[in-house]
Amino acid sequence: MTAQIRPASAGRAYSAPPQLTEAGSQTWITRGANFVIAVSSVERGAVLSRADNPDEYMVLLGDGVGATIKAGGETIEAAPESLTIVPPGPSEVTAKGAGHVVRVLSNRASDLLIKAENAATYADGAPEVAPLMTWPEPPGGFRLRNYQPFGYDKPDTNMRIFRSTNLMINVLTKRTSPRDVTKLSPHSHDDFEQASLLLEGDYIHHLRYPWVPDMSQWRADEHLEIGSPSVTVIPARVVHTSRNVGDARSWLIDIFAPPRLDFSRKAGLVLNADDYPMP
Repeated sequence: MTAQIRPASAGRAYSAPPQLTEAGSQTWITRGANFVIAVSSVERGAVLSRADNPDEYMVLLGDGVGATIKAGGETIEAAPESLTIVPPGPSEVTAKGAGHVVRVLSNRASDLLIKAENAATYADGAPEVAPLMTWPEPPGGFRLRNYQPFGYDKPDTNMRIFRSTNLMINVLTKRTSPRDVTKLSPHSHDDFEQASLLLEGDYIHHLRYPWVPDMSQWRADEHLEIGSPSVTVIPARVVHTSRNVGDARSWLIDIFAPPRLDFSRKAGLVLNADDYPMP
């Protein structure tokens, strides 16, 4: 484990220049140890393609943006605010409206890793993070799988969790008023990172870095104010909690790689558990 705690990093698609510009789209790329997230601002008809992706990845569509997704010899029409798991190999996502398309990939998408805005943060390989482990293949093999997160009635929780062989995504309920500051949830993760993807609204991520033996490496508490769309990567061991601010509707999505065992062991919490068995 490194003596110094890795700093949080963020990609601000609303204010920073894109890392990738293609016909009809601009893409902002932010990475973690085991994942890379590409947030694309697209025009209708824009095509986001992967020539031969080595493993599964996820496509999350923003409000008002549907897409035609092709992969593995299949074609599906994905509705706005839907989640699609894409099989390994070549694939295409063609936007049917203007807005944001998010692709969540593992660190095996090496071509995107090197383009990430925060690539230098991971020059040491992040030894404090447990390595990416591939879970069992889905019954019936790899194929396009599309889900409507907001179609699930979850009155007892604001979480809607889906997993693949390599990734986990928690599509949280949209907030229409600021979070109650007396009901925050500070916590940390020993050996994995959390990416917080913000597609709507404004947030503050409160971060408390643990002390290490070398006092010169101590970091002050951080209160990271961020708008949308954006990606914030919260390092392992850092105590964190987040809250939306302002009157605008907000939409936060949490991402992990590999899938979390603690969430997966809770019966009924992972909504597509039947599609993706545990190890």
